[in-house]
Amino acid sequence: VLLWCYEAGPCGYVLYHQLMELGEECQVVAPSKTPRKPGDRIKTDRRDALILARQLRSGDLTAVWVPDSDQEAMRDLTRTRDDFKAQEHKARQQLNAFVLRHGYHWPSGKKRWTQTHYNWLESLKFEHEWLQIVLQEYIHAVKLASARVDTMTTQMMELLPQWSLAPVVNCLVALRGVDKISAMILLAELGDISRFDSPKQLMAYLGLVPSEHSSGKRRRQGGITLTGNGRGRRALIESGWSYRFPARKTKHLKHKEADASEGAKAIAWKAQKRLCGRY
Repeated sequence: VLLWCYEAGPCGYVLYHQLMELGEECQVVAPSKTPRKPGDRIKTDRRDALILARQLRSGDLTAVWVPDSDQEAMRDLTRTRDDFKAQEHKARQQLNAFVLRHGYHWPSGKKRWTQTHYNWLESLKFEHEWLQIVLQEYIHAVKLASARVDTMTTQMMELLPQWSLAPVVNCLVALRGVDKISAMILLAELGDISRFDSPKQLMAYLGLVPSEHSSGKRRRQGGITLTGNGRGRRALIESGWSYRFPARKTKHLKHKEADASEGAKAIAWKAQKRLCGRY
């Protein structure tokens, strides 16, 4: 039997799908888990191909999960929104830094990026005309970035009912701190959660397990490993912040869990009481 493999990289899964359509057996392997010899300082495409072939034959390679076309499309959609969100954050930082650098301060305690805040920004006056141009361009950049985020958010909400994992999203939003956007991001990165054998394996995939450097009788654990899927990890951590408050069923929580099953609601409430009591 002829087996094919290649390391995951910027080319995605196009080659994998092409080979599978031809009836070939193919694996996409994780580069971070490919065994390397510390003393090997010669790297060529031919040597890399031979090493991968030998390691594939010996079973030393770790295959990554390959999403289907719908899953990959949803993941690209959520990642695009994430990219636009990062651009919005950067544009806001640049505008704030420019205003502060020229002696203007938005009152502390007041919310930013409201219409009142934009009106205040528009009212700022500078002695030099060039600075006025800079201000307007920064404001325009922020508004444009925010509009792109809003557009992608709307698109995600409209396409959600067509997604095979939409019922899972409706159940996840029963959890405190999880809205539809964060649930979609998490599921787009994870795919079918049942592919993980245990919760520990899922947390290891997200890099949320403690690192360890132990030897002999001494056991030394450090911070979380931060390996694996960073986007899914960030979505989960941001959602977890809400559990620092006492457990309660708010009006907002009851509203967003309306489409969840009774079993999901019961599990979510049990999780909320446990996590709020612990943290």
